[in-house]
Amino acid sequence: MLDHTKSASSLTPSTAAPESLGMSGARLGRIEDHLKRLYIDGGRFPGTRTLVYRRGAIAHSGVQGYADLERKVPVKDDTIFRIYSMTKPITSVAFMMLVEEGRVALDEPVHKYIPQWKDLRVFVAGVAPGFLTRPVSRPMQIVDLLRHTSGLTYGFQQRGNVDAAYREKKIGEVEKAGTMQSMIDDLAQIPLEFSPGEAWNYSVSTDVLGYLIEKISGKPFQQFLKERIFDPLGMVDTDFFVPKDKAHRFAACYNASPGGFASITSPGTGGAALYLQDDPTTSSFLEPPSFISGGGGLCSTAADYLAFCRMLLNRGELGGTRFIGPKTLALMTTNHLPGNKDLTQLSRSLFSEATYAGVGFGLGFSVTMDPAQTLLPGSPGEYAWGGAATTSFWVDPAEDLVAIFMTQVLPSNAYPVRRELRSLVYSAITDSNL
Repeated sequence: MLDHTKSASSLTPSTAAPESLGMSGARLGRIEDHLKRLYIDGGRFPGTRTLVYRRGAIAHSGVQGYADLERKVPVKDDTIFRIYSMTKPITSVAFMMLVEEGRVALDEPVHKYIPQWKDLRVFVAGVAPGFLTRPVSRPMQIVDLLRHTSGLTYGFQQRGNVDAAYREKKIGEVEKAGTMQSMIDDLAQIPLEFSPGEAWNYSVSTDVLGYLIEKISGKPFQQFLKERIFDPLGMVDTDFFVPKDKAHRFAACYNASPGGFASITSPGTGGAALYLQDDPTTSSFLEPPSFISGGGGLCSTAADYLAFCRMLLNRGELGGTRFIGPKTLALMTTNHLPGNKDLTQLSRSLFSEATYAGVGFGLGFSVTMDPAQTLLPGSPGEYAWGGAATTSFWVDPAEDLVAIFMTQVLPSNAYPVRRELRSLVYSAITDSNL
């Protein structure tokens, strides 16, 4: 891995010829050809934004199609996207800053900070409010929130009566409702899916981390992120809402089927159709929300998110500012699933923003353990995540590489574009570090 600290006196990344970065320009060009032919011309995506960064410079940058089909507004370099669950790695890094400061520890019980959660129980049978429950085998720990082994869930999983209770209370919805405090209060009344540490389940755990950041730091969660991450990294277009002076850059969001996000666990045939889900001129994202979602509330640009990823790739430092220690980041990007199992062995989730085979989970990121099991090119130790509207990123320290993809189509599993992008990007490497 190269050390980019000295070359990062400016937070604006340089662009270089792909060949000088050990990549083929012609093969990188296949990314845009593929997206245009199969997805944009095929009516599956309105438009796309791609970035590939390697060895200290941008090797590939692409924009195609429309940010707003109805008004024929093209995607541009600075188009603002709803990044949904790509908020989770940012929140996780912010929380680990507090761990580094000794203000909270990973093995502490969550009820130390949320007293009303001291007597959480596990679902056995029944429906709300008459659940039959049993005691937890052990208390929920802070680490369970970071690695999604907390026993919490998402309502859109639609696995059973606990998920139904989440939907009734509008916990973890795409359209945010309530406040962080109302979420905490409501969750105190709903049983866990399983005892903490027993399984992995994609959940609102990272929203709880946002609540804890505010409680432990004594600052509003959004202020903490702005002061500690966004401003120092120059992420000027990343926030929980889009201000009026930037609204013209805000993309529309679409459903791939009439069921949209509600169909996330069974997206259907993936037919070529787009249904407007969120009009950028009337979106709830145009006003500051009452619920500040650390699990899925941010809007951002590809350039802003690249700044965050460059910091990660450079082991927690960028532009002369240290955000997190390299040993802490190494801890975050190591598999933390009990028994060093992968997601196929431990997941009870019907949905994830990552593949399962050969992939574990760290503290805020999926972690590739064995690329051979994923049946995709890659490197052991690369880490990644994505968002509900088909945004995604991955960081590969072994190849000194970052890839970012943006579009706005719900749900993220409607099409296999993430798998295809990995093949396209890795096939362009001509000088591997491995």
